[in-house]
Amino acid sequence: MDDWRTRPHRRLNQLTGEWVLVSPRRLERPWQGETFEPIPSVRPPYDPDCFLCPGNLRASGERNPHYETTFAFANDYAALIEDVPEAHLDERGLLVARSERGSCRVLSFSPRHDLDIATLDLTSIRTIVDMWAAQFLELMALPYANAVTIFENRGAMMGASEPHPHCQIWANESIPVELAKETRALEAYAASHGECLLCAYVSLEAASEERLVYANEHVVVVVPFWASWPFETLVLPRRHVRSIDELAAEERDALADAMQTLTSRYDRLFGVPFPYSMGIHQRPAGGPHEEWHLHAHYYPPLLRSATIRKYQVGYEMLAQPQRDFSPEDAARRLR
Repeated sequence: MDDWRTRPHRRLNQLTGEWVLVSPRRLERPWQGETFEPIPSVRPPYDPDCFLCPGNLRASGERNPHYETTFAFANDYAALIEDVPEAHLDERGLLVARSERGSCRVLSFSPRHDLDIATLDLTSIRTIVDMWAAQFLELMALPYANAVTIFENRGAMMGASEPHPHCQIWANESIPVELAKETRALEAYAASHGECLLCAYVSLEAASEERLVYANEHVVVVVPFWASWPFETLVLPRRHVRSIDELAAEERDALADAMQTLTSRYDRLFGVPFPYSMGIHQRPAGGPHEEWHLHAHYYPPLLRSATIRKYQVGYEMLAQPQRDFSPEDAARRLR
């Protein structure tokens, strides 16, 4: 079908204000670059050498408790710490820096070394969602914290050095760049349209179903119209909530269901544990931020198979992101 989707075109990322170039013909080029061997998916339920398994010794010298559900602890190699002397640098407005306080925590999803979001039962995933909410509130209550980012790097391809399923939770004194860009876009849309950007977007995508991957009563999963990664997805509550702690019990169940369904479909796409970086974005501090709408991003790197990944280099780094096939194609495959 020869329509605008089959020709090169640009799409605006409403959450960041950045443009994405969609070039469906890129996949016609022969791939001559780097490929990867799939990582074996079989892991034991317990690994005596794992830093996250119950009862094991971590790099810090501390021993994990014999936990039975989830386990949160301060990162042994924290990028942000609380005890930082205040300091500023400003040389003619060109060299500008300042100290940054923060806190970094790790959350082990389960005592099982071999189970992750795609393979855990819904009760266990709901426990993780509840822990995310509790950690968000606890960290946001710190006197210096202005933003909390929850993220998971799954797989060695995404830099996960520890195979035991886990995520990280960072609290920042400043508002991180991506969160700041989204805040500006959400504020601008609310000011100009009188409604929440992502509420309007959820309504549009749920009605169209063209980029819909999965939906239940309370949560939708879509390949965003402006997606720049091949199988990028966005997980959105239908109701307007600013942060994960505001989700009602049935909405938390629905989020657990959506995340399990999505990650299971990722794994089935190429028949391997699908690598990705997932991040939960929610309201920063410094006001009610009624314009904010909770959402989660999934950024997987795989392009055409379990062994070939996409790189954002060259034109992507120096001009703008570039897609290899349309979000509509990606959504169809994930469905």
